[in-house]
Amino acid sequence: MSILQLDPPIPVITPKGEAYAQLLIDYGPEYNLLWVCFLDDSGECWTYDNTQIRAQKNVTMGRTFVSRHQAKSPPLAAE
Repeated sequence: MSILQLDPPIPVITPKGEAYAQLLIDYGPEYNLLWVCFLDDSGECWTYDNTQIRAQKNVTMGRTFVSRHQAKSPPLAAE
């Protein structure tokens, strides 16, 4: 496992609204990265995996649209 402090923090869109990602947790190749984020509106701290967050718009970088779709859950194995 490794933890990286993001400097500067990255502005992201989460299921609970806009936030800044402060830390990135990597448990290894079999896991999604975990993003530790602080919400802009409430200051709450939440952790999301890659499928749950998106980078905010950044016109300078040419990112003028951000998809807010919900990721589909992987299908469950048939028993």
